Amino acid sequence: MKIRPLADRVLIRPTVAEEVTVSGIIIPDSAKEKPLRGEIIAVGTGSKDEEMVLKAGDNVLYGKYAGTEIDVDGEKLLIMRQSDVLAVVE
Repeated sequence: MKIRPLADRVLIRPTVAEEVTVSGIIIPDSAKEKPLRGEIIAVGTGSKDEEMVLKAGDNVLYGKYAGTEIDVDGEKLLIMRQSDVLAVVE
């Protein structure tokens, strides 16, 4: 399935959370912190009020509760507004 965000929205592939063990204790997925970094895989065209400054391939930081999680072909992606992206990692 191919998804093309509309207006000022971007589609992000979150980075994989690092596996952390403490003294042999494995933390379940439900208790892990969600990653706050990802790669943009698609962008919209922008809106009349806000020009699209992000592009596909940018690595970005975003807010903890930003975006909506969607499932595309078994892969979990985030779709959010450009304004929810905090920074571009260079």
